[in-house]
Amino acid sequence: MANYENISIELKNGIGMIWLDRPEVNNAISIEMTEEILHAMECFDEEQDVKVMTVMGRGGIFSSGADISEMKDSDARDMMVRDQFRIWDRMSEIAKPVISGVHKYAFGGGFELALLSDMIVADKDAGFGFPEVVIGAMPGAGGTQRLTRLVGTKRAMEWIMLGETISAKTLHDHGVINHLADGRLLGETVFKLAEKLAKQPQIALKLIKESVNAAQDNSLYAGMQIERKNFYLLFSTEDQKIGMQAFLDKKPPEFRGR
Repeated sequence: MANYENISIELKNGIGMIWLDRPEVNNAISIEMTEEILHAMECFDEEQDVKVMTVMGRGGIFSSGADISEMKDSDARDMMVRDQFRIWDRMSEIAKPVISGVHKYAFGGGFELALLSDMIVADKDAGFGFPEVVIGAMPGAGGTQRLTRLVGTKRAMEWIMLGETISAKTLHDHGVINHLADGRLLGETVFKLAEKLAKQPQIALKLIKESVNAAQDNSLYAGMQIERKNFYLLFSTEDQKIGMQAFLDKKPPEFRGR
């Protein structure tokens, strides 16, 4: 894989790990960083040995948010021509499971990156939020949409309009965060969850991800048609045959990813 300037990567036990690696600026997310994250995700998505991905931050921090220095002198035309959020749209199309592990805080674009993942594990003392309003802006990489779908209109409206910090516990209580961990054990907790996912049948995980995401964007009927199609498709895989036979034989399955 490529050498990166703003992130670092590692592959271990079927887990493709992506680290935000600009600790000197609190892992502020530049356009170049998002391009590198997308490239790493796409490479891991295509790599047969990678079963699941994780995203964490170096320096004991997830991310302070977007790199404001890149945008402060831009006008509306500049932003539209740059169209930086097209990169985020492509990240949302990654087929394999993605877990974010959040140390200390995830603000603005950092929070949006965490919300873009399929599961979030957070330091129990971490803070989250969309402070863009205090600099005359707003979330632009999906924050208003994904948070609203998770917590509802009223709560999202308050949190985004006030721009205040939200505790990890509050977000866990609202179903935004999957697991809370002691900060010293965050990496271990993320890795254990990733290892569990890596043992699951990979094609089934991809189709489950597609089906669950379809529930956000479609009517109940349309979503059910996608779910049904994916259910039927799994009966063309070796893993379905292995799994059902292992169940009948009362043995643990050994999935092959085919």
